[in-house]
Amino acid sequence: MPRVWDVPVHDSTRVRDARVAAEHAAALAGLDERRTAAAALVATELATNLLKHAGGGRILVDVVTPPVLVAGRESDRLVQIAAVDHGPGIGEVSAALGDGFSTTGSLGAGLGTCARLADDFAVHGAPGRGTVALARVGTARGARAARPVADPVAGVRAGGVNVPFAEAAYSGDAWAWVRDGDRVTLMLADGLGHGPEAARASSAAVEALRGAARLGPAGALRELDAALSGTRGAAVALAQVDPVAGVLRFAGVGNIGGRLCADGAWRHLVSRPGIVGVHRPTTVREEERQWTPDRVLILHSDGLPSRWTPSADACRPGTDPAVTAAVTVRDASSSARPVRDDTAVAVLTSSPSDRT
Repeated sequence: MPRVWDVPVHDSTRVRDARVAAEHAAALAGLDERRTAAAALVATELATNLLKHAGGGRILVDVVTPPVLVAGRESDRLVQIAAVDHGPGIGEVSAALGDGFSTTGSLGAGLGTCARLADDFAVHGAPGRGTVALARVGTARGARAARPVADPVAGVRAGGVNVPFAEAAYSGDAWAWVRDGDRVTLMLADGLGHGPEAARASSAAVEALRGAARLGPAGALRELDAALSGTRGAAVALAQVDPVAGVLRFAGVGNIGGRLCADGAWRHLVSRPGIVGVHRPTTVREEERQWTPDRVLILHSDGLPSRWTPSADACRPGTDPAVTAAVTVRDASSSARPVRDDTAVAVLTSSPSDRT
């Protein structure tokens, strides 16, 4: 089962907990001593920034797949560290990333240090709503420059965040994405209930997805149904993108929400009632939509409020998909109203041409 860490940071004693969480995640990701130290320093800086500038927040640490699936490197794993707060926000993000910028009289080196140490680093600041800062630390620097521009999949990115209920060690939700040739498939699974048994169900879905990458979403759901037999079962949604054909195919069973931003408007993607592994519908309808570089897809579990709607910020394909996911969780909750269940959000989008 994948380990996740949700560290609330409301006093200086929790900064150490954020650093330790990053070190444990680095061990799971197989990072060497140097990159483990980098992950630990990033977590420390982000946690310290939460106290200095936002009066507290939370650090989410996870081991994730790279945001771009380069052929032959699909098994790479990175430590993802996200700092989420409901503080005053950052008005000038580009200025905040430069050394010397500070609103508290400090040296102002925190975010700049994180950007230099991480393989990927991005900040989303919304005045009055809070800030999200997200870093990924992998085994080697410069992975972005190694992406082959001629590869059509290099123009598709995915990312997500996973928040366990009540700061549990494991989340019953899981997201993953896989590649088969020029097609990529994004999955979000929500194991029935929460706790270790729910995590086992969603983890079984992740393992089965790797063997079903060759199939379309409906066919993959049939294989996942067999793989989840004997578990609690899970709600599962799959979205597959063929960037060459310009097609998105979607199929889901259970209460995973799907939203597609097309031409500036959000459209629902509909799942069928049921539970994969326990009670899958006899037939699963596969929905097909056009996929173009301006599209943004969000999949989310029922940890988000039922009346949640994506913000206008989420409909920006140039934003790091994991940042969009973290902003979604931030805006759907508050420091006084935390998530009500395991909550996962996964985002699929396109990469601007200068970032492929």
